[in-house]
Amino acid sequence: MNSPAKMQAEWPAHHVQRLEKMRELIFAAADATGTTPLTETLKWGQAAYLPAKRAGTTLRLGIEAERPALFVHCQTDLVSRYRVLFPTEFTYSGSRAVLLPETGPFPEAAFQQIAAMALTYHRDKRAAR
Repeated sequence: MNSPAKMQAEWPAHHVQRLEKMRELIFAAADATGTTPLTETLKWGQAAYLPAKRAGTTLRLGIEAERPALFVHCQTDLVSRYRVLFPTEFTYSGSRAVLLPETGPFPEAAFQQIAAMALTYHRDKRAAR
C-alpha cells in the first residue's frame, strides 16, 4: 500500500489526514463504478491509483500550493468538466489539479464524484461514441 502517510512522512499531519480521507473516497468511487481493483503505486513520488481494465485515467494525490491535491492527466478534459460541475466547491490549478482546503470540511460527495469521473474516463468516452 502506498498511502500518502507512508510516502511522505515529512508532510504535516493535517495534510496526511486529508490525503488519507481523499484516498478512502477514491476507493469508494472505484467500488461504486466497478473499476476495482485499483492498482496503488507511486508516480512522481505521489500516491497513484490506476483503475482496472483501462476504464479510466490515473489519479494521484499530493500537495500543490501548500494544499492537498488530486491530480489527473493534464491532457484530459476532466478539470474543465470539474470546474463546470463544481465551480465553487474546489479550487483548481491549471488542467491537472483539484485543490482542497488544508483542514475543515470539504464536499466529500462532490470529491467522490470527480474521482469516479476520472476512474471511468476512458470507459465513458468509448460509450459516447
